[in-house]
Amino acid sequence: MKKTATIIAVIVLALTALPVGVRAADAVSDPAGQIADGVSVIADQRANILKAYLHAFNSPLENDADTFVSEADANNIDWRLVAAIAGTESTFGENIPAGSYNAWGWGIPTGASDGVHFTSWKDGIKQVSEGLRTNYFNRGAQNIYDVGWIYAANGDSWGTHVQFFMDKIGSYVPADPQFLTINL
Repeated sequence: MKKTATIIAVIVLALTALPVGVRAADAVSDPAGQIADGVSVIADQRANILKAYLHAFNSPLENDADTFVSEADANNIDWRLVAAIAGTESTFGENIPAGSYNAWGWGIPTGASDGVHFTSWKDGIKQVSEGLRTNYFNRGAQNIYDVGWIYAANGDSWGTHVQFFMDKIGSYVPADPQFLTINL
């Protein structure tokens, strides 16, 4: 009983110690931290934040939030980037070529109505994440605007749209309690 009371007190103290207005992205910058007495708190809530954000858009990509995060980590890209591109290109997967699972406009040349067909959302997230790393960042793109000049032939406009969604995802605070979790 005493250990349970201590854990609850530590959690309350940790939650009240955060400054007012802390951004969700700030809370995930240290994926695992010690708060006291060897109690470890898993603070990496990126997938929960992204899932809640996609849920707010009724996106078919919602259940693949953890794939966005794991593929971003595997390819050393921002965890919000591939989802933000989906927001820009297809309203988070709502407007895609039939049966394509292509929320990113991947491989759709200007003027064409179709492009790459992925086998699933997970396949699309994986291939787009790897493609961004290999074909854009490894070839010299330094930021989203550089990517945009190749990806969409208008880096400034496209980059601004993608950056808008990245910022919204990064600062999103879920209103639905099902997305607010603390794992001990």
